[in-house]
This record gives sequence, structure tokens and C-alpha cells, in this order.
Amino acid sequence: MCSAAAHAQATIDYESAPVNPGGLPITEKEKEDSSSVVAVDSGLHFELEDYPEPTEEEFATLRKVPAHMPWAAIAMCLIEFAERASYYGCTQVFANFVRGALPAGGNGAGAVAPGAAGLNQSAGALGLGSEAATAVTQTFTFLAYCIPIFGGIVADTRWGRFKAICVGTAIGAIAHVLLVVPAIPSVIASGHALAPFIIAFIILAFAAGFIKPSLAPLLCDQSPVKHPRVTTTKSGERVILDPTATVQRYLLIFYFCINVGAFFGLATSYAAHNVGFWLAFLTPGIIYMVMPIVLVGAFKRLYKAPPQGSVVLEASHVVKYLFNRATFKSWWKGGDAFWDHAKPSAIAASTGHPVDVSVINWDDKFVDELRQSFSACKVFFLIPIFNLADGGLGNSENAMSASMTVNGVPNDLLNNFNPLSIIVATPIITYGLYPMLQKFNIPFPAMWRIAVGFLLASINMIFGAVIQWRTSPCGYAASTCATVSPVSLWWQIPLYTLPAVGEIFVNVTSYEIAYTRAPARMKGLVYSMVLFTSALSSALSLALTAVVDDPFLIWPHETDMNLSLSPVVFNDTERMEGKQQPTAIVASDPEKTSSTEKI
Repeated sequence: MCSAAAHAQATIDYESAPVNPGGLPITEKEKEDSSSVVAVDSGLHFELEDYPEPTEEEFATLRKVPAHMPWAAIAMCLIEFAERASYYGCTQVFANFVRGALPAGGNGAGAVAPGAAGLNQSAGALGLGSEAATAVTQTFTFLAYCIPIFGGIVADTRWGRFKAICVGTAIGAIAHVLLVVPAIPSVIASGHALAPFIIAFIILAFAAGFIKPSLAPLLCDQSPVKHPRVTTTKSGERVILDPTATVQRYLLIFYFCINVGAFFGLATSYAAHNVGFWLAFLTPGIIYMVMPIVLVGAFKRLYKAPPQGSVVLEASHVVKYLFNRATFKSWWKGGDAFWDHAKPSAIAASTGHPVDVSVINWDDKFVDELRQSFSACKVFFLIPIFNLADGGLGNSENAMSASMTVNGVPNDLLNNFNPLSIIVATPIITYGLYPMLQKFNIPFPAMWRIAVGFLLASINMIFGAVIQWRTSPCGYAASTCATVSPVSLWWQIPLYTLPAVGEIFVNVTSYEIAYTRAPARMKGLVYSMVLFTSALSSALSLALTAVVDDPFLIWPHETDMNLSLSPVVFNDTERMEGKQQPTAIVASDPEKTSSTEKI
């Protein structure tokens, strides 16, 4: 059997303590029944403890397969479907609700006029214009992806992931009820719809902030395999049951469910266009009510990792200590020289006496964990560039669509081609491309996957610039032109399909990095940093709101095109719970104080 170091890259950190060495915690029933069997994808059946870890040669040559997805994990995907259906079902019509005025001859609820009069109209309500629509929608996105940092910290340190999801679900239910109020025709007519609309979407952003950083990590926590195991398929092929392949498969299915839910925006687009915004905001709330039902049903089957204590406070102490003692040059270069400044062993060696555990209340391993988390987060700072190209800067693509020939089709309908493309492409990539590459032993590492996504985003922006250039007979005055553009709305399809496929390579890979490369006590926080990249993109869009209007609508596409081309294991469960930190050791056994001070 090989050592852990022999294939450390495959078992970076898949645990959310406490877990047993074979996978999920052993239940009382499993203790009584030693024949407990775990079913694995491709017809594999085995008892985890009975199968060896691979040798170095086996790890290099055998095909790696994912574990099966237990019912509890499927339930988490169903919850994500319902949450994203409600989220995107509402947000897809936000831009039209704010930007457009009530259509002439409409019903007063935002729907277009019946018959030929409404053939090239778009749904609208508040009539605040493109800049206001960009500001409102990007503010909502910023909050929805910034608040998860707080939600991730609370889940990691206080509540645990499951409780955080439950609290977020309750908050979201309130938000969906309130969101219907500003869409009532009498409220729109009174001119007082904006204030309740803003209150409702702020509450909805807080709901997402508690749910999003916890749901995917909770899904991955259900994986029955934490270490590579050699086993045999029904066909007789020896394979490696691999935690990396398992997490990747789970997250691809998870992302598929996100976009099945996002496709619900198709229904709300037509609801707003033909009936009114009250129906467009009501139906996502109905879908949302699936969530508490599934949470109750899955409660007893879920493995719920306990909160891990004040890891954020400990991390802040380490960072503060580093910056007080390390030079700017060493901070910029990073590496061992920088991080050693905070390691108790290095501090003791440099001072010549034991460290004071009342001040240095961490150990060398915790510093390594923090370094690992920072290393994972560095990759994420490229993602805002991709996000800007995925959907355009601010409200630019919505403004483009409003000036094109629609022939009775809602101008925001094409937003649904993003999730539709992902729904189609995800099974092809999951069950076709990746297994084929694995079969022929062709490596496709994380950074290569991300680079492919960026390339697709850049091609998308080239196409967008050309379409925007040809959109309006008024030249650069596309969104304010009195004449409808002869260019058909359907030419926008590639603007949604190309970056959608790119998302599978960029976003899913980022989720994978966040879960597998973050220590157990920081998984929620590191995962929330992936989500925070969307907040950074929204902040940049907010800062550039003034340019997302005539006569500058072509320039965001050209800028995004250039930017998108630019980027072209800890398995000790006690320490994951913080039990090996010096202060915890002293608290549990004062007699160990002298040995602890030697760290």
C-alpha cells in the first residue's frame, strides 16, 4: 500500500470532520451490521475498509471512477433546483421591471398590448431606464454573492451547513411573499413600487447568502469515499474509486440542477410579457416551497458536519501576525519564507525559547491550512473577468435586445439559452468528454479547463461586438433609437450559448477547487470566495453603469473580449475539529502544557 504522500494530490482534503477513515460516520445500525455495502457508479459494490488504497503504479495507470450519489445528495440537488428556479425566475425579469415603462395599451401589470400593437413591445413597469436597471440588478447580484462570505463564516463556525440552509430558506420564503407586492398593478400605478421592490430583493439576497455557501459543500460531504480505493467493476476491470472524480461528478450534476432551475426564467419571461409581473414574481415563490419539504424529508439521512469553532478569528490572528513581522517583499513573493514567520516551530527556533500559547494559539499545521486556502483563492480572482463576458457588462445585452426585431417574443427570452445550453452540454461533458479523456489517459487539469472557458467567453464577446455594431439604424444610439432594428433577436443566441458552455469549465472547476483544496474548517468560507467573484463583477458593472448606454454599448464587448484572453490532505479528523490546536490540548489536559510549549 502506498503512503499518503504518494498520491496526496488526489486526497487533498475531502473530509468535514468528524468522519471515519472509510467515508461517512458509522451509524449504530452499521456497527451492528458489518456487511454494510456501498453501491458505486458503473456497477461497483464494495465495503470501503476491505479495499486497499492504490500503489503509486496503480494510481498512475488505473482508470478513476466516481462513487454513486446517495439519496441525501440527490435531495441537495433538488433543493438547489428549487432555490435557483425561484432566484432566476425572479431576477430574469428584474431588468425589464425596472427599465421599461408600462407598455402602451397594456393591462397595467406590465404586460404588452394584445394583438399587433404589442408585437414588438417589451414588458415594463417602472420606466427608470437602462442605467437604473443596470444599477438595481447589479446591486442585487453584488449582495447575493457578497453576503455568502458572512453566511459561510456562520455555517463553518456557529451553525453548521444544514442549519444555515434552513435559516436561509425561511428568509427566502418571506422575500418571495414581499416581492409580489410591488408588482400589483395598483402599486405600480401609484408610483410607489420601487421601495418595496428594493426591500424584497435585499431580503432575497440575504436568503441566497445563507444557502449558497453551504449547499454545495453539504452535497460533497455526502460522498461515501474520502480516500482512493482499488476495486473491480462487474466487467472485471480494476479501477480506482477516486474522491476527486466523485466530487467532480457531484458538482457537475449540481450545476446541471442549477441550470434546470434557471431555465424556469422562460416561464416568468412569458408571464411578465403576456400577463404581468405579479404572476412572474408569484410562480417562483410557489416553486420555492419545495425546499422546506425536501429539507424535512432528507434530515435524517444527511451527514451534517458540525461547526468547527472560531477558525476565522484564528485565521485573522495568523494574518495579523504575519503582516506585523514579514516584510512587503516577502509578502509579495510568498513561499515558505513568508509563511514560516507565523509557524510556532520557526518562531521558537528564531527566539530560542518556547512560544507563549496565550499569544500564539495555533500550530504549524494550521498555518499550512491557511496557506492552502489562500492558494486556492488566488485562482478565483480570474473569474470576475469571465463573469463580465458571461452575459455582458451590466445591462448591455438586455439593452441590445430591446432595440432588435422581436416579432412578439419577449426580449429577455434568450436569457434562457444560457441554462438550456448547460443542460444540453453538461451530460455530454460529464459522461462523454471527461470519461473519454480518462480512458485515453489524456490529462485535463483544472487550469486547462478554466482556460478553455475563458477562450469561449472571448469568442462570445467578439460576436457580441459585431452584433451590437450592426444592431441599430441609428448607429451608436441603439437603445434610444425610435426605429426598431432590422436585426432579429435570434442573432443573440451565441451570446448566451458560448459562455454557458464556458461556465461548465470555469465555474464547476472553481467549485471543485474550493471544496477539495480548502481545509474542512474553512470549506464554507473558501467556497463563498468563489461566489464573491460574482460580487466583484457586479461592483465593476456598477462602477461602469454610465457606459452601459448610448453611445457606448459596443465598447463593453470589446473590453470583455480583450480581458477574457488575458488569463489563457488533511485526513486527521481531530485536527479538523480544532482539537490539536495548542489551547485546545491544554484545556483538555493541563498536564500536557509543558510538551505543548515546546511547539
